[in-house]
Amino acid sequence: MIAWDTSCTDWERRIVEGRSLIPCGPLFPDEAEAALAVFKSLRIVDVPGQPTFGEACEEYVFDFVRAVFGAYDHESAKRMIEEFFLLISKKNIKSTLAAGIMLTALIRNWRHSAELLILAPTLEIANNSFKPAADMVRADPELVDLLHVQDNLKQITHRTTRAVLKVVAADTNTVGGKKAAFVLIEELWLFGKRAGASAMLQEATGGLISRPEGFVIYISTQSDEPPAGVFKERLNYFRDVRDGKIKDPRSLPVLYEFPEAMIEAEAYLDPENFHVTNPNMGRSVNAEWLQRKLDRVRSGNDEDGDTVQTFLAKHLNVEIGMRLRRNRWPGADFWEARADKTITIEHMLEVCEVIVPGVDGGGLDDLFGLTLVGRHRVTKDWLCWSHAWCHVGVLDRRKSIASKLRDFESAGELTIVDDKLDDLSEIVEIIRDIKDRNLLAAVAVDPAGLGELVDALDDIGVNDEAKNIIGAPQGYAMMNAIKTTERKLTNGTLRHSGSALMNWCVGNLKIEPTATAIRATKQNAGDAKIDPVMALFDAVTVMSRNPEVKREPKYQMLMVG
Repeated sequence: MIAWDTSCTDWERRIVEGRSLIPCGPLFPDEAEAALAVFKSLRIVDVPGQPTFGEACEEYVFDFVRAVFGAYDHESAKRMIEEFFLLISKKNIKSTLAAGIMLTALIRNWRHSAELLILAPTLEIANNSFKPAADMVRADPELVDLLHVQDNLKQITHRTTRAVLKVVAADTNTVGGKKAAFVLIEELWLFGKRAGASAMLQEATGGLISRPEGFVIYISTQSDEPPAGVFKERLNYFRDVRDGKIKDPRSLPVLYEFPEAMIEAEAYLDPENFHVTNPNMGRSVNAEWLQRKLDRVRSGNDEDGDTVQTFLAKHLNVEIGMRLRRNRWPGADFWEARADKTITIEHMLEVCEVIVPGVDGGGLDDLFGLTLVGRHRVTKDWLCWSHAWCHVGVLDRRKSIASKLRDFESAGELTIVDDKLDDLSEIVEIIRDIKDRNLLAAVAVDPAGLGELVDALDDIGVNDEAKNIIGAPQGYAMMNAIKTTERKLTNGTLRHSGSALMNWCVGNLKIEPTATAIRATKQNAGDAKIDPVMALFDAVTVMSRNPEVKREPKYQMLMVG
């Protein structure tokens, strides 16, 4: 029995030194070399001189091809490594590599009438994969005799085995009922933005159950927004395999990304480090071009309209977080560092002397945000916990964030409600519990559009008469709360529960100057939700007034003689 390990725990040193990220050699060297010979002979037609892969590529390409095809055991007709993930920067012949690998698989395949599939998220990306494959066939007289190219169907048929390589733009109709033995998923990051993409990919790869010789390859650049959906799920899984946290020898990660220390030091901005995520540097990637592009996007004068965020994601594979947006809230630079996973509702009820719930929400197209800000009875630090609710209809109206909202739901940070609209009752129950424990300072609300909530709070004795419901000032009048939150994040006296939901909302926040002040708004109208952060500012409005601790009344009996 062959034993192998696909983890690469020293990847940070390897990637900086320009060494292979594949920790083991091909399991079956003869299979690897036979397939590599086919692959190296294919011509890249859109490159001057039409060189072959063997003439035009760096060794990392050949290592990956060896790993894919060298995992196949000819004797048992089984593939020992079934899933591969190549995360690589733009312009490193990604789509051309996809075409070459799948064309090699078509030529090497033995199963008659087999189906091979390149699945792309858009028609344009599908064309980017099909055209190089078709050109490779037409550039080789032997392949012209062996393979039949059908441009109108975007497929290439092996004349002997009748196996077919199909390139399709993904939707539920195109992938339904597929029985592909070999599947390559292009630009997985775009699938991460699509609702239902996980089910779609399961449908596309379902044929491997009865075809043990097959494989699935995911190829992608980094996302131009924080990773979401199936992309986030697959990326995190393959990272854990690479780092040895998950033992899965049937999955092989090849992830070109900067080590964490280099991310923290912003070393990716140094042209000397561009090679880290661009292993084809000097061939299809030019360091001087990258430097000029970076200079243009940083000055805001890029002719393509790209931003620093998109440049770093696409050309350097830097994962986008809240700190890379222009006009971001200054507090975002300190937000992630103040995360404290021990902060829960139960913890706050136990250690806080007073709590202010902040509530902010719009209509059925928005989130309903609740943020609790509590003052620690010993340290006097502020602790923060947040949750949000949304109506299920948001998933249809805001498809671009549907997969992200499902991620937050799975993490227990968002509740998706149906037409019963249980969000108000759940919010009121949390506030009731705080009040019953004598910890409620006041509920801070956005006065606009919360009449139903105000009525519900009145039922538990939270109202204007009791002076424990306060309308927080909005717009430019919220500046004091915004600045107070920034300062306490900076000096570390405000800590939060570290939820991905709030990380996203904080990253969506944009600060706009007015004539005499500032105001908080969204980075992008509609899909960029910020309600839980606005609820935080509502709560800070009240907590900054240093509310008194509620004390049980004490009675004394005085004896008068």
